[in-house]
Amino acid sequence: MLLKAGFKLLPKRGKGSHSIYRHPLLSEDVKLSGKDGNDAKPYQEKNVRQAIQEIKRHER
Repeated sequence: MLLKAGFKLLPKRGKGSHSIYRHPLLSEDVKLSGKDGNDAKPYQEKNVRQAIQEIKRHER
């Protein structure tokens, strides 16, 4: 969903299983814990939805 919305996945930084997504219109990155393929936690799903809605507001 994030990639389709125009976010870029940043390269890994050291240890850990967090994925960090950045969009040029947002001041904050979206951070997701866990490895690819793991189910997202409910609060992470909420953060993703909010970030995509914010992008849509900025694009108007």
